[in-house]
Amino acid sequence: GTPGPSGGDARPPAGVEDGPLWSDGSVDPHSNEFWAQSNVTLRTRTELTALTVRLRIEQTGGVSSTGAWRSLPEDDFALTVAERDGFLVYTWTLKEGRTVAPGEWVFAGQYNHERGGRDAGGDTYTATAAAGAARVAVGGDFAAHDD
Repeated sequence: GTPGPSGGDARPPAGVEDGPLWSDGSVDPHSNEFWAQSNVTLRTRTELTALTVRLRIEQTGGVSSTGAWRSLPEDDFALTVAERDGFLVYTWTLKEGRTVAPGEWVFAGQYNHERGGRDAGGDTYTATAAAGAARVAVGGDFAAHDD
């Protein structure tokens, strides 16, 4: 397809899969006309010794964080939520000495927005990780993908 009005540079350089790490971004089906949750799903085939997940939600109007969660232990991660360059940015960083076991894990940001359907077209995510000596990076968007 042809690039949208934002040009092709807005997308992260990473692909959805890199080595043992696979990723997907989706808007949670329980989102409504005032509130939404964006899910980043990661699947790893090997133990990760470092992991940073960054979720960028475009400020489309009235976007403000109402919380965040992850399916891994809360104590294993440092979370920051900040407004930066027109985005609400959630960053989860695996703490020193902690590991992520092989499996499928979800990182979610929750936020209010102006009434009505919200376009997630400008939202992106990235995840960088260390698996042994290998450094891997994945990223993508929240567009609906037809399987």
